[in-house]
Amino acid sequence: MIGDIIETKQCQLKDPMDLFHSGQVVKVCAPMVRYSKLAFRTLVRKYNCDLCYTPMIVAADFVRSAKARDSEFTTSKGDHPLIVQFAAKEAQVLCDAARIICPFADGIDINCGCPQRWAMAEGYGACLINKPELVQDMVRHVRNQINNPRFSVSIKIRIHEDLKRTVDLCQKAEATGVSWITVHGRSVEERHQPVHYDAIKIIKQSMSIPIVANGDIKSLKDAENVHRLTGADGVMVARGLLANPAMFAGYEETPLQCIQDWVDIALEHGTPFTCFHHHLMYMMERITSKQEKKVFNVLSSTSAVLDYLNDHYGV
Repeated sequence: MIGDIIETKQCQLKDPMDLFHSGQVVKVCAPMVRYSKLAFRTLVRKYNCDLCYTPMIVAADFVRSAKARDSEFTTSKGDHPLIVQFAAKEAQVLCDAARIICPFADGIDINCGCPQRWAMAEGYGACLINKPELVQDMVRHVRNQINNPRFSVSIKIRIHEDLKRTVDLCQKAEATGVSWITVHGRSVEERHQPVHYDAIKIIKQSMSIPIVANGDIKSLKDAENVHRLTGADGVMVARGLLANPAMFAGYEETPLQCIQDWVDIALEHGTPFTCFHHHLMYMMERITSKQEKKVFNVLSSTSAVLDYLNDHYGV
């Protein structure tokens, strides 16, 4: 809760742009609904993740309701660099949300990529790729009203069928002062089709700000390949990190130590059981048999999960 993290103001916030100037590929944990919350961010940071995003937060709700702020956003001293992702469709509302969050985070990201029907029906997410002037207006408002030059403003997009339109959107955003752009290499209609890494490469070649590649990166080797194919400055991972939070540290599958770390961190943070259990189901997907999954996936209490892990894995 924001009330619990006033001390963060005193801590030295990190400039995410420094990561992009380090000469290394920046390893990023994606914004994931329900999943990329503080406890999980704490875990992946232990395993070489450089930059973490919060789940998407609807800016209008965040500005309007203290209850929404308390339930949607928590952080801690070690939770940096941190990007808060907002869904927004009005420049001033986004700006008001950015002002509230500014003391506690290192930047905001505008969600221009979510293809879910509800988001697009509300005017959020991927429909913004067709409104470059609105995106510019939102970036400009935040740039003009947040007086911390180190506070980043980024956007996360999907690509158009006609890539010229995507390049145009990116160049307009760059001209308005966007810090970097994350490109999910699929169109709004595409779900499980192959990612268009060639499109990300063309966008990267057309820009002078950092570009982060996103889509179907499941291992450190994948991340290196995508960097080679696209020239992107960073790689953003969602499902790959859910399945293996130690991925960026080079592990092929979730090590037992990582499962132990998750148990410790989740209990310390008071993570709700459903979230605690779901993360373990993802992490153990590759290392458990069908029979084990049948038993583990229907456990219904924290104590049952802890007993199971202790009996089967010594965790």
